[in-house]
Parts: sequence; C-alpha cells; structure tokens
Amino acid sequence: MKNIFRIFSAKVSAITGTAYTFVFALLIVIIWAASGPLFDFSNTWQLVINTGTTIITFLMVFLIQNTQNRDSKAMQLKLDELIRATQARDAFVDLEDLSDDELDQLDKEFRELHDKQSTGAVMKRLHKSVELEHEIRKSGARRSTEKLNELIHKLKSIDS
Repeated sequence: MKNIFRIFSAKVSAITGTAYTFVFALLIVIIWAASGPLFDFSNTWQLVINTGTTIITFLMVFLIQNTQNRDSKAMQLKLDELIRATQARDAFVDLEDLSDDELDQLDKEFRELHDKQSTGAVMKRLHKSVELEHEIRKSGARRSTEKLNELIHKLKSIDS
C-alpha cells in the first residue's frame, strides 16, 4: 500500500507541477466563469467550482506533503552521508532532531563565528576567489590555462 501511494503521489506531483496542468486548470476556471450566464450565476453553479476546488485541494495537500517528506528525507540522508564522508563533525548528522531553541542557539553561534572570520585574510581571499570565478563565468570563458593563471595571479596579489 505504501509503495503504491508513493508511486502515485510522485507521479501526481510531477504532473501537477507542470505548466500544462496550470493551463488546464485555468481553462476550467475560464469555462466555468463563461458558463455563468447560462446558469444565471446560480448557487448550484457556484457550488460546482467551490466543491471541485475544495476536494482537489484537500487531496493535493496529502500528495504534496508525501512528496515533500520523501524529498526532505532523501536530502537529509545525502547530507548525512557527506558529513560522514568528510572531515565535518559527526554531531551535525542529527541536527533535525534538536529543538527549535537549540537550533536557534546553534544558528547564533555560527553567525558569531562567521562575523569573527569574515574579516580575516582567508575569508577575504575566499570572497575574492568567488568574485573572480563569477567574472570568468559571466564572460563565458572556459577554464583555460590562461584564465586559471590570471585567476591565480589575482589571488596571489590579494595575499601580498
């Protein structure tokens, strides 16, 4: 049952997230609005769109939530694997289990750490490196030897 629902929700989420589905839904609303004069804008005419949209919205909430939960879990597992595979601290693997207050405290500590480090020579070099990389990408240049040598020269000039 879980597997069927997973497959179904993934397919429905993929289909409903397209421009074609939006255009289809927009056409339904336009047709409904255009049919108003035929039905004298009656209560039944209004009830049709209200009931239809309410049922669809109600069902879509569960389908989208299922897809988001799976995507979130998969992303978390990928991040956990990256943490385990690198020199990052293993304590960060289960951060999602911390309380909101604990996460806020950790966020505050990282902001303070960032503020202290952002004025250092290493961070200035990093910012300049990122800036130069953006310049290279904007110019459409590939990572040619000449461009890399130019980048290295600029980075060395920052150190001096």
